[in-house]
Amino acid sequence: MRFHGEVRLPAPRDDVFRFFSNARNLQRITPPWLGFRIDAAAPIVMEAGTTIDYRLRLHGVPVRWQSEITVWDPPHRFVDEQRRGPYRRWVHTHSFRADPNGTTVIDDVEYEVPFAPIVAWLVRRDIETIFAFRSAALRTIFPAV
Repeated sequence: MRFHGEVRLPAPRDDVFRFFSNARNLQRITPPWLGFRIDAAAPIVMEAGTTIDYRLRLHGVPVRWQSEITVWDPPHRFVDEQRRGPYRRWVHTHSFRADPNGTTVIDDVEYEVPFAPIVAWLVRRDIETIFAFRSAALRTIFPAV
């Protein structure tokens, strides 16, 4: 299964990529109803090979998630892949396309769910809702001038 989303932000690509380079900012663009938090005390250095542990709640069920940054190509893109979590497979490519008036953030997610297709419709709806929240949050963080 795949998800594709784009949001255009009126900010330079370097600024937008810098925001995404701070793993702590993920909480700012994640819906509060997920109860998302990062399990790390020290600053997280983002680079290929970095692993990040999270906790969240999916439909009230506590979930631990670990992702690994498998591609790190500033300021163009990075890829995180689930190493432990609720999906059979989760590969999220974050791309940043510059233009004269700002940056387009592109999210391409390839995922597989357990018990597909029974839960596939529910998961798809959840992903669309989460990324809609994320786009709205990014527009607030990077408002039009």
